[in-house]
Amino acid sequence: MASVDVATAKAVKARRNYSFLFALTLLGLLVLLWAVLAFATPNFLTDKNISNLMRQGSMIAILAVGQTFVIITAGIDLSVGAVVGFSTVVIALLLQAGVPVWAAILITLLVGLGIGLFHGFGITRMGLPPFIITLASLTSLRGIGLLMTNGSTISIQNDAFTEFATLDFLGIPSLFWMVILVAVPAYVFLNHTRWGRYLFAVGSNPESARLSGVRVNRVIYLAYALSSIFAAFVGVLLATRIGIGNATQAEGWELQAIASTVIGGTSLFGAVGSIHGPLIGAFILATINNGANLLNVNSFWQRIITGGLIIVIVYFDQLRRRGR
Repeated sequence: MASVDVATAKAVKARRNYSFLFALTLLGLLVLLWAVLAFATPNFLTDKNISNLMRQGSMIAILAVGQTFVIITAGIDLSVGAVVGFSTVVIALLLQAGVPVWAAILITLLVGLGIGLFHGFGITRMGLPPFIITLASLTSLRGIGLLMTNGSTISIQNDAFTEFATLDFLGIPSLFWMVILVAVPAYVFLNHTRWGRYLFAVGSNPESARLSGVRVNRVIYLAYALSSIFAAFVGVLLATRIGIGNATQAEGWELQAIASTVIGGTSLFGAVGSIHGPLIGAFILATINNGANLLNVNSFWQRIITGGLIIVIVYFDQLRRRGR
């Protein structure tokens, strides 16, 4: 395993330089979007709208961080939106049964862990493509959640729990603080631990990583477990914001998370990615959606713009790979 550390040292440095420059470009794009929208509509830079924008982007940003771990290994997790919706059901039922809030949150995160381990098992032991196993979970979890609730919505009556999403600290919404809570350790893990380097090694060439002593299957388990835990955490946050448990919540969020990750510079071919890029990508999408709503732009254009950004980013990623 020491050979992996030595062999990838230059590659890691190159990736960091590339991701840093790319992040600066994305940050410039985000600032440009803010400047244009501030000029186009006086409502954009109001305190209320900025707080709303931060809340809108926070949950997708956390999903994008989890998705990043998976995509770096050259995988994909299509289930995260369904995990979010299912997690709102789990925590709503637990709170309804009188389980303390801290225990309900812990159990919900453990459910997310179990889902991620199931995905890892399907990929490493059953030989299923990540697309298939996570797509199966996407549809199955929606159905299981609807069966658990008989298709109804579970109201959450715990005021202390549901008020969390409305709180501010130092003028910053609590949901945005949750992004920081997730992003800082995720950054340290990905860039300053051996397991983070192993994620890149597996995404670059799993066979070479295996021959170098990396336990590839464990790395895959880890990536999908983290993705599902983060999705379950977002489910908890969503439940605090909407005050209900409903398995149909967060439909399409998996696509927004993947889009944020790709726009943030994570390569769909694996072995390239960062934590800060997908975070900026998530808030670029949130800004586009927020600005379009303020300008009364047809919501269909929001999807077209997002799709166009993905095409452009992936195209330039391909050019970068050919030039290596």
